[in-house]
Amino acid sequence: RLEAAGLIKALPNRGLQIATVDMKLIRNAWQVRAMVERQAVLHFARVASPETIARLFADHEAILERALQPRPDDALEKDSQAVDWGLHDTMVDAIGNEILSEIYRVNSLHVRLIRYDADSMRPVQVVPAMREHLEFLRALADHDAEGALAHMMAHIEQSKHRVLGGMLRVGQ
Repeated sequence: RLEAAGLIKALPNRGLQIATVDMKLIRNAWQVRAMVERQAVLHFARVASPETIARLFADHEAILERALQPRPDDALEKDSQAVDWGLHDTMVDAIGNEILSEIYRVNSLHVRLIRYDADSMRPVQVVPAMREHLEFLRALADHDAEGALAHMMAHIEQSKHRVLGGMLRVGQ
């Protein structure tokens, strides 16, 4: 499955080679992400319950509070990734289209590979991501679908810029 997605390549008598992260991969992955999430946001704005939005909001606030501590705890990176991706996965899955969810999951593997390569989910990156998500969730809570869409599209674009900045920091 990973090979079919282009994430790894089996090399005879040599083992596995992880995909090279380059500008084309970044552009393609973020373009697919934006296309899928645009539809997911519009649908989620119609179907998400106030309880779901409140739970997501509380989860994000808790992560943000931890990230703003002078010394973030050791589990922050793992927990923030779970909350971050949990929001996106929840929205996409709410559409109820298994094919679209699978496309999104495969693309998420590309995005995660890119983010790992760029070392971009460090605690310093958690704060802007959580703040962007909270802006999106506020718009959802206010029943502002267009505002929610604008916030999510801006978040996706900022996420791409954080990854590119991370790649420049590690000298790629």
